[in-house]
Amino acid sequence: MTINLQNQTFELHPSGAAFWKEEGILLISDVHLGKISHFRKFGSAVPHKAINANFLRLSEVVGKFQPKIVCFLGDLFHSDLNNEWRLFENWLSFVEAEVALIAGNHDIISPLKYEELSVKIHSEWQLNGFLLTHHPENRTDFFNLCGHIHPGYRLNGKGKQSLKLPCFFRRKDQLIFPAFGEFTGNFMMKLNEGEKAYAITQNEVILIENS
Repeated sequence: MTINLQNQTFELHPSGAAFWKEEGILLISDVHLGKISHFRKFGSAVPHKAINANFLRLSEVVGKFQPKIVCFLGDLFHSDLNNEWRLFENWLSFVEAEVALIAGNHDIISPLKYEELSVKIHSEWQLNGFLLTHHPENRTDFFNLCGHIHPGYRLNGKGKQSLKLPCFFRRKDQLIFPAFGEFTGNFMMKLNEGEKAYAITQNEVILIENS
């Protein structure tokens, strides 16, 4: 689904990524690489193939949009170094775009490790009237692109059936990104006046507004 924000064009992708066409930037939030390895280390029955699924989805979305810059809106890694760091190094070797990270609360790996891989670290990024952060921010004269919350929306059927889906969540001057990573969970949002949810399914993005 293509939307317009501040006279700029963004394509929302079912992966949870969004492509900012005018700037050539692919925006991705809350991948939480290493989380699956962390769970498995402490005995959780998380399938090992889920690790590869994150990198496959990253490669697919980068391949589709061919961005100039890949910008992660925080929580790229879930915790400290583990085996998935080597997979990340390998993945980067095939990425021609510049890579930037807006540091999130889970991003505790030393910036020096990222610098070795030519990944630029920012606490925030102001660009063309937009403020790119990890935590949602309300700042005068900026439209905020952020993550952290892992927004989701519950679709209710005519009976008692319901379906929980991750979503992009739109407020007046803010777009909150869904978590890109596997096994990250969602926080169910409620729509207030003027807000929109762009729910994502396996194949499409669906606009939801208050009727």
